[in-house]
Amino acid sequence: MKVVFLQDVKGKGKKGEIKNVSEGYARNYLLPNKLATEANKSAVASVEGQKKSEEKKAQAMKEEAEQLKEKLAEMTVTVKTKAGEGGRVFGSVTSKQIAESLKKAGVTIDKRKIELNDPIKALGHTNVPVKLHSEVTGTIKVHVVEG
Repeated sequence: MKVVFLQDVKGKGKKGEIKNVSEGYARNYLLPNKLATEANKSAVASVEGQKKSEEKKAQAMKEEAEQLKEKLAEMTVTVKTKAGEGGRVFGSVTSKQIAESLKKAGVTIDKRKIELNDPIKALGHTNVPVKLHSEVTGTIKVHVVEG
């Protein structure tokens, strides 16, 4: 029996997939628990419509990430911190501090998307990569000053 999965079922299929399963499994488990519906023309058409709308949303999110990447490339974020002799920072500048400085500048980015491999421990300019989308990575210029 062909069914369209409405939810992910471990070991059988993912949401939106059309698969052939045994009739007993479909009638006794999938259909009563609303995990799948019978694969008729209307069910298949609705799944295809959902896939198209999801693709459009994904494309829009990617374009938004591209625009944010260009905006970030023009920005320089200034982070004030205490420093000792020779420009060594007491402690370090973390992704959380960079995210807070970006928020003050009007751009909201989650600190987990800022890919700071090692905390910044010196005064001056540093380029920091930011993962905006699975396919888009931007760069922020961070200027650490004594304050």
